[in-house]
Parts: sequence; structure tokens; C-alpha cells
Amino acid sequence: MTLTAAAVVKVLIVDDSAIVRKILTQELGRQGGIEVVGTAPDPFIARDKILRLEPDVLVLDVEMPKMDGITFLKKIMTHRPMPVIIFSSLTPKGSKTAIEALASGAVEVIGKPGPSYSVGDACQALTGTIRSISRNPAAYRTAPTPRTSEPVATTERSNLVETTHKILAIGASTGGVQALTCVLSALPANTPGTLVVQHMPALFTKSFAERLNNECAVHVKEAEDGDRVLPGHVLIAPGGYHMLLQRSGATYYVAVKDGPAVCRQKPSVEVMFNSVAKFAGANAVGAILTGMGDDGAEGLLAMRNAGARTLAQDEESCVVFGMPKEAIKKGAAEVILPLHKVAHSLIQLAHS
Repeated sequence: MTLTAAAVVKVLIVDDSAIVRKILTQELGRQGGIEVVGTAPDPFIARDKILRLEPDVLVLDVEMPKMDGITFLKKIMTHRPMPVIIFSSLTPKGSKTAIEALASGAVEVIGKPGPSYSVGDACQALTGTIRSISRNPAAYRTAPTPRTSEPVATTERSNLVETTHKILAIGASTGGVQALTCVLSALPANTPGTLVVQHMPALFTKSFAERLNNECAVHVKEAEDGDRVLPGHVLIAPGGYHMLLQRSGATYYVAVKDGPAVCRQKPSVEVMFNSVAKFAGANAVGAILTGMGDDGAEGLLAMRNAGARTLAQDEESCVVFGMPKEAIKKGAAEVILPLHKVAHSLIQLAHS
């Protein structure tokens, strides 16, 4: 879809820095199909402008006077859900804040320009995200919680032997933090060993895994090279590295490797899915969730061709219907489901 004058995306910028507001207004204003309808130096002024200007997308800083951006984000998601992009100076110390923002409903977190990230790069990332999330605004709403998912019946611990050789593989990108929280928190403690690739920078994935581990019945951790894939355990690919499934006899484990980006991503869903197709075959279930681009589409098809069961999140419940759309177009998805049914379906397919 090409944005035209008839489909202009209205953006409101909330940042206490006058320089940042000026630069973003100028740079985004040069992009076709995007109009900066206003700016605000703090959440209180932003609140009034949201009501008056009715923006389609909010670009929000975290560190601001009177009210911090995370608190304001939570209020937005409660009273007027809308796509929010966090635009902040992110450091290793701030990674937990970024995860908190994503879990609270932000669509994406983008770093402000710095030594390794130019103004042009930052504005390009903002432009791409704004255009992608604006294509399906009706799908955006308050971040899902475990209660929105269908309950998944747990089985007796004696059944763990039967699920030892089963593998669940899940890939996600933009909007994936909320989607994965919804899915993983609905899985029972004896869920088959699960691998997850979420497009996320280095240092963020460990905080994300720790947060999920506190909210889920399954044990969640950032993957390390050589980790075994066990029932009741979820391994999340570390940011900046690929994660591949490997097998030694009846034992599954993961390899965490450096290497070039695949489908413009590292970690790549494609890499993970292809390894699952190779080493698990029909003993796997693959799911592709909300995300920008086409990462994982070919890999999910490889899984299906290897005998795995496969599913994709439907357009209505996706924040960005990119990755699932491409997988569906290729015939890679056996089942297409709304987000709240994914966890239940994963367990059903694993035991069918």
C-alpha cells in the first residue's frame, strides 16, 4: 500500500527537548504521507493535543518533566489506545525501561541519534515504523493480557516423556512483545520445549526473558550456546545473534552463533525455522506472529514441507500484518488464528 495525500498519517511528537521536536518535525515532514500535526514538551500538554488533534501515531520520549513517558504510555493504553513509538536515548542501563515500554503497549522503541546512530538512521526507522503500523490502525489496542487467551489445560507430569521430543518454534517482530506475552503466559508448565525469535537489539532480550519468566508458568531465559531444549522451558534468541536448533541423538539443544543478517535481521526467524525443519521435522509446531517484513516466511514453509504443523496470526489481531501475510501467501501456514487462540492451538497441534 502506497500512502497518498488521501491517506496521510497524523503524528504527534512528545519530547521535552525543543531541538528534538524541531528536527523530527522537519525530517518527518519531508516524508510523503506523514504529517506532524503537533508537538508537546510534556504529557499534560500532549493529553490536550491528543484530544484536539486526534493523531494517528504518537512519538513519545521517556525522560520528561511532570510525568515520565512510561506512566503516560500506560494512561494512553487505558483511556485511548493508539500506536505509540518510544523515541528515547537507550543505553544498556535503559534496556529494562525499553522492555517495560513494549510490555505496556508501545509498538516499537527507537533510539535517539548518538555516536552509532545518525539523525538520518533514526528518522528512517521512525518513518518505516509509522507507515507500517498505520496500515492496520483498527488492530491496535491495549496490550493483551493472559486473561484474553483461551485457557490451556495442563496435563499430568507423567506425560512429560511424551513431549520431550516435541518442539515449538515462534517468530515475531513489531508488536511481538505484547503478542509473545499473551501467548507464553497462557502456556502450561509442561509445554514442549520452545524456541522464540523476537527482533530485538542486544541487551534487550535478557531483560525481556527475565520479565516473561516472572509472568509465565514455563521457565523463560535468554538462550546460551549449548542450552538444552526441554519441556517447560522457553529459550529466547539473544539480540545480535542467530539461534539454531541442533540435535544429538534424542537430545535437542541450541547453537547461538554470530553471522550476517538474514532477511535483514539478526536474530532471524528464518534461520531458526530452517534449523527446526531440518532437525525436528514433523515433531515441531511453528508459529509466526505480528511483525514487519518477510522474515520467517520461507522458513515456516520449510517446516510445513518437513511435516511440521504451522500457524500464523491473523490480520485483525496483528499490529503489523507483514511477516504472517508473507507466510500465508507462500502457503506456509496451515492454520490462521487470532492472537488469543494461538497458545491453545500450539498445544493442540503439538499433541495431534
